Amino acid sequence: MKKQVVVVGLGKFGSSMSRELYQAGHDVLAIDLSEQKVQDALGEVTYAVRGDATNETLLKELGVQNFDVAVVAIGSDIQASILTTVLLKSLNIPFIIARSSNQLHGSTLERIGAEKVVYPEQETGRRMAHVEFHPSVLDYMDVAPNYGIIKTRPPEHLVKHTLEEGGLTGSRDKYGLAVLAIRRGREFILAPSKDEMILPGDILIVAGTAEQMGKLQLTTKENPMTSPPELVRQNHSQ
Repeated sequence: MKKQVVVVGLGKFGSSMSRELYQAGHDVLAIDLSEQKVQDALGEVTYAVRGDATNETLLKELGVQNFDVAVVAIGSDIQASILTTVLLKSLNIPFIIARSSNQLHGSTLERIGAEKVVYPEQETGRRMAHVEFHPSVLDYMDVAPNYGIIKTRPPEHLVKHTLEEGGLTGSRDKYGLAVLAIRRGREFILAPSKDEMILPGDILIVAGTAEQMGKLQLTTKENPMTSPPELVRQNHSQ
């Protein structure tokens, strides 16, 4: 399901996560103090703005209180990370993911209300973008830049259809993904044929780009986010 996500901090982790979320079809607002990082993000997010996320007035002007998810990706500035998380929590963001630089920092973020605390040394922004924002995705692994392998539950509308009927291969292919295998209970069907039926409980193992995976994972479309003031907007290419 398409979500509105605000990402605060455009370091390596924040940039990676915001880019993957945008490519997967989500509306992404990126905020950073650095004008250069904001400029670098153009074309890789829906909106980019230079600003201080510890400023509650700015967050409200940007309409952050209406977002579904917030990602606090601030790196070394622990004070800013904690204050930003507190402000986002006070704005009633339903789900907050916060980056932690150490265990003490992480424990503090949990106590002030972050639903998910991540340690970039252990989990990459790319994997988090796929797994955390798509309940059907069970795992993700990088293979090459902008190309990976996901283990995912098939969308309900594909169940009891063949791979070709579901648009996953053959003449009806509409996703561009490579179906590597189907896990059916304890059995693995490697390189399944286009006539292989997708059954309830099956797990698909597919390879492709973030854009291709986003087409499979997003089963509904919602209206684009209304443009907040003083933002640089990049339109989605559908």
